[in-house]
Amino acid sequence: MRKVTELKKQLMAKIDTTDLLQVEKVERYINLVTVMRRMDRIIKKEGETITTQNGKQKFIKAHPLIAERNEINTALLSIERSFGLKADVKEKRYSVQDLLY
Repeated sequence: MRKVTELKKQLMAKIDTTDLLQVEKVERYINLVTVMRRMDRIIKKEGETITTQNGKQKFIKAHPLIAERNEINTALLSIERSFGLKADVKEKRYSVQDLLY
């Protein structure tokens, strides 16, 4: 697992650090990554399912942190899009000849 400090350093290098909104987005992003990693550790420790007992009835259900983790993942993706960073992957251009066998 990568260190959060390295992730923050990488993000800060890609934004305009004089733009306080961009800096705040990085801070929020790092905070959410930290929370998500903590949730991952708890889920790994406690298991992906939990057993709830209500009187004589027993229920097995998904760990409640899984839904929370999914919400955080959505928030992370939203923040990533708002940075407006371009992917480092170069787009391959195809020609008509590439379509022919």
